[in-house]
Amino acid sequence: MSRGIDLKQREVINMNTGQSLGFVVDLNAEFGKGIIKNIVVAQTGKFFRSLTGKNTMEVPWEKIKVIGEDVILVDL
Repeated sequence: MSRGIDLKQREVINMNTGQSLGFVVDLNAEFGKGIIKNIVVAQTGKFFRSLTGKNTMEVPWEKIKVIGEDVILVDL
């Protein structure tokens, strides 16, 4: 299992489309319970910014399918 700091700067890829969603910049957790709730991804591309009006998105931990050395695959 990776430590939270190890997840930062990994590229996040939607495994259904092959599209890069951006890079991990943070995570949200309930440390008292030892639960990671989601990862915060700095989005790339104008498409996402125009849809959401912001530069980050939160990906629920349950949507993460594979954590590799350089990338994280998510099922969105």
